[in-house]
Amino acid sequence: MSKTKEGTIKVKLVRSLIGIPEKQRRIVRALGLRKLNKIRIHKDTSSIRGMITKVNHLVIVERDKK
Repeated sequence: MSKTKEGTIKVKLVRSLIGIPEKQRRIVRALGLRKLNKIRIHKDTSSIRGMITKVNHLVIVERDKK
């Protein structure tokens, strides 16, 4: 069985959740982001990319150098 090497991405919350719809707030919380300017590292999967696409106006994504 061969294992595929998945990269990692850094996700940073850069905009406040005040006035943002509840559905988008839940997505940000599911990404593990609680406060402004906090960074979480996730595996670069299609499900994480889909979540980021929904809230791309609130976060910054950076490819991790690992």
